[in-house]
Amino acid sequence: MTEKAVQDYYPDDIAVCYGCGKLNEHGHQIKSYWEGEETVCRFQPKPYHTAFPGYVYGGLIASLIDCHGTGTAARSRVTSIAGKTGTAQVVALADDTLSRPDLEDVPTQLRDHAWFAAYAPTDDPRIVVAVLVEHGGHGGGVAAPVARQVIEAFMAAEKSRPGRGTLPEYLASLRAGPTGYGP
Repeated sequence: MTEKAVQDYYPDDIAVCYGCGKLNEHGHQIKSYWEGEETVCRFQPKPYHTAFPGYVYGGLIASLIDCHGTGTAARSRVTSIAGKTGTAQVVALADDTLSRPDLEDVPTQLRDHAWFAAYAPTDDPRIVVAVLVEHGGHGGGVAAPVARQVIEAFMAAEKSRPGRGTLPEYLASLRAGPTGYGP
């Protein structure tokens, strides 16, 4: 049996992405797989993916980065996570986006903010997380792994409470107090 790709776990309502959507028959069908502790994507461009002879067009490169890089940053072996990455620009650094400097060359206070919003598990959501890393750069590489760690800690805490209901139910019972009418 072949291991399922990360993208194969996406809920059907978001599995239509042109780059990696399993339900988009005309898309690139980009797939990422676990190899040890990393996710790896292998994709062989077709001759029609070239912009100029010998150069792959930028849209394909963007799809690979988005569908593999940011799409797997929050991937967990503990639970299924659905989320959306984002980057909030702090200042315009260059008129020409092709000459944008590398992140490490940008003073910290001028770096973009990274964010990631997620919920888990995808089939029965019990936690919602929003992470904002000020001046963190890009959401997929910085904020998504933080969200994954928070979600995994939540799931571990919930699992350590057998027979006592879910963690949200327990917290609600604490707010209600012993009489059920609040503290």
